[in-house]
Amino acid sequence: MELKFGKNDWLFLFMCIVVGIIAEEAFFRAEIGISYLVFLTAFYALFFYRFRGFSYSHQRFGYLVLICIWLLAAGYFINDNLFFYALNIFGIPALVIFHLVVITGKKNIRWNKLAFISYLFSKFVASLKYNFVFASYIGKFFKQGIEESRFQVWKKVGIGILISLPVLFVVLMLLMSADTEFERLMGDIPQWFDMLDGEIVARILVVLFFTFAFFSFLQTLIQKQINAVIHNSDKQWFRMDAIITITVLVLINAVYVLFTVVQFKYFFSGTLQGDFTYAEYARKGFFELLFVTLINLTITILVLTFVDRAAGLIKRFMQVMLTALVLASAVLLSSAFLRLSMYEEAYGFTFIRVMAHSFMIFLVVIFMYTLIKIWIEKLSLFHFYFISALLYYTLMNVINVEQIIVTKNIERYEQSGKIDVHYLNSLSYTGILGLNELYEKNPQLPDLRNILLERQNEANLNTTPWQSYNLKRIQANEELKKLHLE
Repeated sequence: MELKFGKNDWLFLFMCIVVGIIAEEAFFRAEIGISYLVFLTAFYALFFYRFRGFSYSHQRFGYLVLICIWLLAAGYFINDNLFFYALNIFGIPALVIFHLVVITGKKNIRWNKLAFISYLFSKFVASLKYNFVFASYIGKFFKQGIEESRFQVWKKVGIGILISLPVLFVVLMLLMSADTEFERLMGDIPQWFDMLDGEIVARILVVLFFTFAFFSFLQTLIQKQINAVIHNSDKQWFRMDAIITITVLVLINAVYVLFTVVQFKYFFSGTLQGDFTYAEYARKGFFELLFVTLINLTITILVLTFVDRAAGLIKRFMQVMLTALVLASAVLLSSAFLRLSMYEEAYGFTFIRVMAHSFMIFLVVIFMYTLIKIWIEKLSLFHFYFISALLYYTLMNVINVEQIIVTKNIERYEQSGKIDVHYLNSLSYTGILGLNELYEKNPQLPDLRNILLERQNEANLNTTPWQSYNLKRIQANEELKKLHLE
């Protein structure tokens, strides 16, 4: 790869250094808060500067992904859910990379094909290669103006220094053992380097890492190189026999029909049967959910993707069997939903339980689209699955799931008098706001005053750097300071 470097490229490299400094300041100085939005603003400003006048592809889809990226980043500023905090550290960069590769590729690149993964990987490899080529270019740049003979002399001097280091180490150890004064002199040498701060060195290394990661990736993207594998993306490497598939579907559906008929009253009666506890009842619902997601949906996708469905009776019969499978899945999904609702009424609302509920609703949407796909073959499964999953994940970040948990638990407390204040305390600052609300209603709740007193002391002692600025944290700390707990 021959590298041509002009004034604009040097200016772009300098801008990458600035964004690298912002990245280090945003992510490695304190807990992430508003700093993620600050970094994204700088990074996309860098991107749009480098690609000014560029003709983007897949623009509508690109805008959708970009909006989701900004909403996810805003979650660090608006909410403070620890689960999404950890997940988005990797999720947002992955979405940013995906977004940039999609909108900078040629229009004939189909992001909803498996071959796009190969194309994405090729960009990573190209970025690494670019760094090596750039390093070689820098070496040649500094070599300019130096006579070849002089350059070779300095090169040999460097090699001689490297060779002499092991010998010098052994000699110095022997001389220091032989003479105390020489040992004292050598012992003072490390003090000469006290002026070097380890933290500063680490920060410089982090900045350089971000700088060349941004620089090489964006420089690679601007070179529109298409991997040949993209053009062969429609070739299918695996096929399933229609007769074998129909046999499997008939047997599976027969089991579902029998199971549904026998257990229908048990599913939807809304009461416990036999000697089951609430925990056992809900746990069986989760097994059904797992069965639906891993078995039924997988079978349906495999059949729709890899089975040759010729026109005629076989095609219609297979569509009927797939429809029956989806409807059976709906029965099981409804049963799991009802069981989990009963469990929440008995033991309260938690993050996992609320997320499980939301995921079941998401699965309903997935199955509805899959049902349509069974009868309308031209629809794309992966296209819809990816967009709906992205929107679902973004929505869960935006709506503040913990606020739902707090609200539902307080409503349950008003009806039953039962609440777990320690669980609310384990939540983020949304849980603290919920505890404040509970204290105003019933300050005599066991352990509530002690928990709030401890939190109030923490709020009075802690100082928040600008990187960690978070609206929910500020709101909770202000509410804590207003409480009179002494």
